[in-house]
Amino acid sequence: MTKAYRALLQTPGVTALIIAGSLARLPQTMVGIGIIVMLVQKTGLYWLAGAVGGTFTLANALIGPRISRLVDRHGQSRVVPPVAAFSLGMLLALIIAVYANGPVPLLFLLAALAGTLPSLPALIRARWTHLFRGKPELHTAFSLDTVLVECAFIIGPPLAIALSTSLFAEAAPLFAVAMLTVGITAFLKQRETEPPVIPVLNSDSTSALQIPGLRVIVLALMALGVVGSSIDVTVVAFAKAQDWPPAASFILAAYAAGSMLAGITFGGLKIGASMQTQFLMGTLVLAATAWLPILAPGVYALAAILFVAGMAFAPTFIVVMNLGTMVVPAAKMTEGLTWMSTGVGVGMAAGGFLAGVTIDHFGARAGFAVAMFAGVSMVTIVLAGMRTLRAA
Repeated sequence: MTKAYRALLQTPGVTALIIAGSLARLPQTMVGIGIIVMLVQKTGLYWLAGAVGGTFTLANALIGPRISRLVDRHGQSRVVPPVAAFSLGMLLALIIAVYANGPVPLLFLLAALAGTLPSLPALIRARWTHLFRGKPELHTAFSLDTVLVECAFIIGPPLAIALSTSLFAEAAPLFAVAMLTVGITAFLKQRETEPPVIPVLNSDSTSALQIPGLRVIVLALMALGVVGSSIDVTVVAFAKAQDWPPAASFILAAYAAGSMLAGITFGGLKIGASMQTQFLMGTLVLAATAWLPILAPGVYALAAILFVAGMAFAPTFIVVMNLGTMVVPAAKMTEGLTWMSTGVGVGMAAGGFLAGVTIDHFGARAGFAVAMFAGVSMVTIVLAGMRTLRAA
């Protein structure tokens, strides 16, 4: 396993890409939750905080693929600086508007404009694909990348909450803006790993989402997002129902730890099965483990079960990313990877909502049924799209 990672890190430009990418990715995980906590601290209105934060997230999901399409056509170094500067400027304007008790419609407008922030995960994965497409190192690179994503989500949101609750309401988004400025600048300076622009004929200028194999992958990733977010929400409710709300933190940490451990181990393995077979096997295991949490009698058992369930999450995501690079042509890679991230994001938003509604009506434990249903849906999507994926 260490041999695979050693070979990866010895590739020129990789270490700098990891450091700069991590600097840029961490604050991006803080923006959405930072907006929410800022507005809760400033106004005390949870509906407003959730709606404005959701506007940013939704706008980012809808606009992101179009920004990435421009990146594929003109290059990261030409498109990202002006778009990122505009987005961060709008985010600063939103912070100022909240500080000045600006009108509610203005907050929604600025949040939507700030949602033009380029998809940094897609930009980073496009560089991994440029370096290692068709090589065994891509499997290891995506494994490491997935673990770094897990780390960013473990550190970023809690840090955002701590900053805005312990210092002042606007602290978290302000910190995110500063860190994004530094991180994106450092990332763009890594010209050695930047993918070249591949000319596209006018006849081939349609959206990457028109690729049948990519649509299968995006739908599967939506189901994957529902699994993850519904478990997150249900764990919080479950811990509260057990009269131990703080237990949610170590239960979710166990879930993330299982995923990270499996991801880093998976990256050092050489799998003989085809990518489509790996995809199907991963979804089957993930769907099977999604049925286990509802059986947990208490918080310790749930932590152990989710540690095991988490082991199916990262490897499945890694396989999906690898499969995506095989389905999407190089000229549309950034857009295709962004659509995959959008699929996960939409699934996470839907999963949190569905789990919340289910919990409100049927109790905390019932929320795990959303993950169970999503796991079965993911298997169904993959089975139905297997012929399409093989053809792609």
